[in-house]
Amino acid sequence: MRIFLLGGTGFIGSHVLQRLVEAGHEVIGLARSETSADRLTAAGATPLLGDLRAPAEWVAKLPTLDGVIHAASDFGDDMGPVDMALLDALLPVLGAMPKRPRFVYTGGCWLFGATGERVASEDSPFDPLPAFSETITNMRRVLEAPEIDSFVVHPAMVYSSEGGVFSSFMEAMREGKPVEVIGSEQVVWPLVHADDLANLYLQVLEKAKPGSVYNGSAIDGLAVGEIVPEVARLIGTEHPEVHIVSADLAAERLGEWARGYALSQRLSGHKARAELGWKPVHQDAASLFQRANRE
Repeated sequence: MRIFLLGGTGFIGSHVLQRLVEAGHEVIGLARSETSADRLTAAGATPLLGDLRAPAEWVAKLPTLDGVIHAASDFGDDMGPVDMALLDALLPVLGAMPKRPRFVYTGGCWLFGATGERVASEDSPFDPLPAFSETITNMRRVLEAPEIDSFVVHPAMVYSSEGGVFSSFMEAMREGKPVEVIGSEQVVWPLVHADDLANLYLQVLEKAKPGSVYNGSAIDGLAVGEIVPEVARLIGTEHPEVHIVSADLAAERLGEWARGYALSQRLSGHKARAELGWKPVHQDAASLFQRANRE
C-alpha cells in the first residue's frame, strides 16, 4: 500500500516507518525541514515538505493514497486546535481519493486518566487531563468521518533501549545525576516497547475492521520504582539516586501535558492480542529491553 505517515521522524513514527518499509509498503512522510526530509529518505520514505501547522500548504500535493497513519504531536498547549485544523484540511482530500483510505489515528493512555488498580480497556470511560481534552473530540471526528475507514491506537507509555519515556532516566544515569521521578515511585505506568507498538500499527493498518480501537499496551502496569532499576541495569549504573518532583513543578517546566507522568494507570492490550494476533515481545520487567522480533 501507499501510506502517508505524519510524525515519521518522531519517536513512535520512526519505528512505525521502519516497520512499514520492512513490510514492503510505500511510505510518504511529512517533513518540516530539509533535515527531516533527509532522515525520511534515509529510512526508505519519500518526503513531502510541509508543516503540520500549515496543512493547507501541502494537502493538495498528496498523491493517491491507500492509508494514513497519524503519529505526530508536538505536545504544545495548542495541540488540540492544530490537530483540528489538520483534519479540516486533510479529510476532504482523502474523501476525493478513488478508494477509501485507511486512517490510523493516535490517541493515548493519558486520555483514560488515573485508573488506580482498575485495568482500563478500550471501552473504559475517558477522564483526560485538560491538556488532552480536545484530543478526544478530534479522535471521535476521525472515527465518525464518512470519507475514510478509521481506526484508533491508544499507545501506553512508549520506550526502547534508546529512550522514549525513559529518556530522562537514561540521561541522568549516564551523567551521574539523580533520576527525577514525577509524583512518586509508586506511580504505575502501562508500557509498550516501540518495536512492539510499530507491529501493532502495521497490523491495524493491514487487517483491522473499520471503526476498531485498540490499546497498544504490552505491560498492563509497572511501578516506576520497578522501572528505574531495570533502566539502571541497561545503562550499567548501580543504585541510582532518585529525586521526586511534584506534578506541579513538572507542568511548570515542561507544560501542562507533563502531569501525565504522575498518573497511576493500568491499561489492557488484550483486545489487540485476541483480534489481531498481536504478540508483543516485551511483556514484563524482565523482558523490558529484550530484543524484539518482527512477526
